[in-house]
Order: sequence, then structure tokens, then C-alpha cells
Amino acid sequence: MRDGDKEVAALAALAEVVAGMTVGLGTGSTAAFFAAHLGKRVRAGLSVTAVATSLATEQAARAAGIPVIAFEDIATVDLTVDGADEFDDRLFAIKGAGGAMLREKIVAAASRRMIVIADGSKHRAAIGRAPVPVEILPFAREFVTAELRAIGAGPVLRMAEGAYYRSDQGNLIADCAFASLPDPVAMAAALSAIPGILGHGLFLTEVDTIYSADGGVVTRLDR
Repeated sequence: MRDGDKEVAALAALAEVVAGMTVGLGTGSTAAFFAAHLGKRVRAGLSVTAVATSLATEQAARAAGIPVIAFEDIATVDLTVDGADEFDDRLFAIKGAGGAMLREKIVAAASRRMIVIADGSKHRAAIGRAPVPVEILPFAREFVTAELRAIGAGPVLRMAEGAYYRSDQGNLIADCAFASLPDPVAMAAALSAIPGILGHGLFLTEVDTIYSADGGVVTRLDR
């Protein structure tokens, strides 16, 4: 049922796409539903262009027939649609399980509007249950992980096939499991202040609208 709810939420967001837009495509299983349905609209004649937040998303978008342009060549995006690991009614979200939160945050910041789509299991009274991913410059690995431990982040470096996982930028990712996250704004500032951290998965100001589906029923939250 979760996949069904992801698809329902994706279709709700798709209704906001109009001809001529540049659309930011997120990364992850829920965002993949949006890209697949956008591809159907494009093949049916909708004229849009897209920017991708990961190499995997770019490949999927091109395979779906969506024209993809390089983000580095543009300054603004009309609408970005992406998933989340969890969210709350403040429109605070944690993202990055797919390893693309740095690019996702950059594209979100460039967007006139950002929509998060999710199934209802991602809704929390307050974010903080999901780990907060942090992207780390490899040069600063041990320094940063020590700093993260000092602020109670409980960092675990992400692994893949027996080696450190690498983001599309070639950086490391530490998943930070906080015992509690009573003040996400203060924690975001603390993470951003550590030299060697290039980005983190706390999305506190970027999200404008959330479409959440539970049992096929869509709930919309607006900032």
C-alpha cells in the first residue's frame, strides 16, 4: 500500500506542472513515481524541461523521455518535487537516505516552489526519528566525525560493498542518529558550522507544500 500512496501523492504534485516549466526532479522511490508520470505527460505532448538531483534520477528521466538540462547552466527552477524520509506539520523534513541531499538542497534553494511528496508513514509529530545524513569532505573524515560525536550526533559512516559510500560528488556520508532533536533549527546551524561538512539533510525552510497520501487519501500542507 505504501507504493500506492507514494504514487497518489506524486499524481497530486503532478497537477501543479504546467507547460514551459523547468522542473526539479528529486531522488528516491517516491520521487521516481513523479518522474515516471511526468514522462508520460511529456510523451503525450507536455513541453517541459527538467534538472536532476542525482545521476540516477537523470538517467531515469532521460529513459522516460523527459528533456534534461544541466543545472549548472541555469539560476532558477520553477518547481521541484522530491520525497522525504520524514516530515512534520511545521514543514520541517529530513532527507538524504538516497544520498543526494546536497544536490537536492541546492536545487530546492534555486526553486520558486518546492513540493515534498510522501506516504503517510513519513509523517511525524516532530521530525527526529530518522537519521540525519551529513555529507563530508573525505579530507575531513575523522575531524568531522569527532565533532559530530561531540554534539551527540552518533555518526555512522555509510558503507557500500565493503567500502565507504560515495555521493555523486565523491564525498562521504555519515548518518547521524540523534537521541532527540528538540531544536532542529539550532542543530542545522551547528552542523553547518563544522568545517568539512558540505551539507546535511535537515530541510527546514525549503519546503513550500507537502502532499501526503494515506490509504489513497491525500492531505496537503502549506507553509
